[in-house]
Amino acid sequence: MAGLLSRLGRKQKKTVRAAVVVAAGSATRMEGIDKVLTLLADVPVLVRTLRVFQNCDDIDEIVVVTREDLLVEVSQLCKAFALDKVSKVVVGGKERINSVLCGLREVRQDAELIAIQDGARPFLTQEVLGEVLEKAEATGAAAPAIPVTDTIKRVENGLAVETPDRSSLFVVQTPQVFEAGLIRAAVEKAVEEGVALTDDCAAVERLGMKVSLTQGSRENIKITTPLDLFLGEAILDARDGRVL
Repeated sequence: MAGLLSRLGRKQKKTVRAAVVVAAGSATRMEGIDKVLTLLADVPVLVRTLRVFQNCDDIDEIVVVTREDLLVEVSQLCKAFALDKVSKVVVGGKERINSVLCGLREVRQDAELIAIQDGARPFLTQEVLGEVLEKAEATGAAAPAIPVTDTIKRVENGLAVETPDRSSLFVVQTPQVFEAGLIRAAVEKAVEEGVALTDDCAAVERLGMKVSLTQGSRENIKITTPLDLFLGEAILDARDGRVL
């Protein structure tokens, strides 16, 4: 009987999941506007991003990576909006991959899955998050994605030289979720070798690991240009002002 109870206890053990939210980029393409602090319906973009993970029962910890000049302000926002799953706010590195590594080094050591999320991607839904967490737990690496709808050209010296079959092309979004040991090793290796990746999936792909894709959302946009702010307002209007 004791053995049965022991096995049941092991089966019911909850997987520890953490999120690294990367908000350390410059405002180059935002014409000087700091995208993560910009307000969308009176709530900062970063806060909207963090709330999704705060409200997800499957996420146990959030580590935020930001620029040194935003460290105090971001920390204050987390307190002001009662984002108590945020355990640390840390300074990132020169490139995105370095910032991801800074975050990974601060995640609790017993985390088994780690989700990496763009700080300027505030419209993630619980459904998209839940599906990618589940797939990553089963396969070790997963990311949400949507099919490419435009025709894509490969260009050399300003000339179109190839038109890839778009039926096999997907736009990958975040969060990208990985087994903790895998993503730590993959990012450490990329940084050591000086490979500046803009996509965390690429880090594990370099190790020969396949990444499973789940259903993304066309609303799951990243705020990158001033136009995206207008799109964001439209998304909020379409959601009738609900906070997700």
